[in-house]
Amino acid sequence: MTEQVLDAGEHHAPAANSGRRITVRPHRARSGLASSFKTPLWHRVAERTIAVLALAAIAAIALIFIFIAREAVPMFWEVEFAEEVEIRDLFFAKEWNGYDEPVFIWQPVGEPAKFNVVPLFVGSLKVTLLAMLMSVPLGIGCAMFIALYAPRAVREVVKPVIELLAGIPSVVLGFFALMVLASWAQATFGFHFRLNAVVAAIGLALTIVPVIFTIAEDAIQSVPQTLNEAALALGARKYQVALRVVLPAALPGIAAGVVLGFGRAIGETMIVLMASGNAAIMELFDFTTSVRTVTATIAAELGEVAQGDAHWRVLFLLGVMLFAVTFVLNIVGDLAIQRLQKKLTAES
Repeated sequence: MTEQVLDAGEHHAPAANSGRRITVRPHRARSGLASSFKTPLWHRVAERTIAVLALAAIAAIALIFIFIAREAVPMFWEVEFAEEVEIRDLFFAKEWNGYDEPVFIWQPVGEPAKFNVVPLFVGSLKVTLLAMLMSVPLGIGCAMFIALYAPRAVREVVKPVIELLAGIPSVVLGFFALMVLASWAQATFGFHFRLNAVVAAIGLALTIVPVIFTIAEDAIQSVPQTLNEAALALGARKYQVALRVVLPAALPGIAAGVVLGFGRAIGETMIVLMASGNAAIMELFDFTTSVRTVTATIAAELGEVAQGDAHWRVLFLLGVMLFAVTFVLNIVGDLAIQRLQKKLTAES
């Protein structure tokens, strides 16, 4: 017995007693419908343009890092740098002439020059952490109030005003902290140092709150309304819905706002340059003393040093280290947000 395969569209007379088994194969429609919906040319051009712009942004960041590192790396083999500065003195305490014990000190104009970077990073972390302690509760609290409790008329006024803070130049906020906040804080709290970490942190918090508020408010608004209605239908009160339903559901977006705010704070220059006092005092837990941050040091000293000398190399090393710290913190924050989002959505 033989088998004959026919297309579904073909018509053949039945062959009686031919001893053949006929299999009908489905006919594939030869329609030009799929080919008629080709992606327009301008869509393809737009896709390629967006891809090029994205790659250009990544390349720009890489080139910036390479440029900064190119000016800093020669310190590890230059004889002139080794004669003036020891690498270990950049990170470890040393007992200098005139000191009774090993100290961390940044004094580039001294003789010999002292380039220990630890006080600068301690100052940056003190100001940043204190500013985050102020801005995170304030930003999230404002976002929850605007999104869940505020009447429409209040929301339309308060939200643009808070977001307007993000458009104020940092030099203006720094001048405000220098002339107003510093005097007020010293008169209120009796600070020994008029310009200190607390004053710089208050000024810095004014720039962080709009970032956290905007992202947190968008995250809260994106929570499905059905979750709120279901919780209210089960008898939950409004504050219980806000704290136990809305806040956990919006937590990944809020965390993203906190990470962006931290990156904004640690990279700020003008406010800390004008309001921190710029004294590299190594006091870990005393926030009332003057501090000197990494960004303020680079901004204040880079224009006054000779290109290629030891001070120049150390300032670019500070830039490399600040870039690396910010990059690592952003990566860690992004991974934590992804893990939190998977946990909240019950994804494996």
